[in-house]
Amino acid sequence: MDYAREEREEGFAVIKGGKRYTFADVDALPDEMRAELIDGEMFIMQSPGEPHQDILGELFWIIKSYLKRNNRRCKAYMGLGAFIKRDEYNYLIPDISVVCDRDRLSPKGCQGAPDWVIEIVSPSTRKRDYERKLPLYRETGTREYWIVDRKRDAVFVHRFERGGEAERYNFSDCIKVGIYDDLYIDFSELELGWETSENTGTA
Repeated sequence: MDYAREEREEGFAVIKGGKRYTFADVDALPDEMRAELIDGEMFIMQSPGEPHQDILGELFWIIKSYLKRNNRRCKAYMGLGAFIKRDEYNYLIPDISVVCDRDRLSPKGCQGAPDWVIEIVSPSTRKRDYERKLPLYRETGTREYWIVDRKRDAVFVHRFERGGEAERYNFSDCIKVGIYDDLYIDFSELELGWETSENTGTA
């Protein structure tokens, strides 16, 4: 598909030093700094803006409420680190993750791939969310991966257990969650407080 467009990533600092960084380097950062690792390459993460936080909060509340209401074993998290390949060179911090095997959880995060991941695209993370993280989630056992892109008024749903291409939805659609039989998220009902168009500001 052509949605992974090449765009300049503003403010998403890439730290390179002629070596592969490990989680020990991430763990040594000041408390106020967060970073991800992809094959030993470290990325300092910016704090998300208000539009990003709006959609993050709305989606997380829907998912967490559903899990609690239905006594699901799975747990939902915002910003829980994932040792996606169970090594020291790959460490992601999804916006939202759902983990159903609680044996994977540790004080440092999720050991292995979450079952369901949602990434909310910002100008600083666009290329990573579409190009770098997508194959990582697919290859390591994530069952479902959503890319929520407010600038494009689009939600791309990858149901890896089924294979095939991503399904594209708009912010007016009601989307079924593939890993559950009875969970639907109606984006038209989210209280987001901003316009979903190509002319909106940064997230």
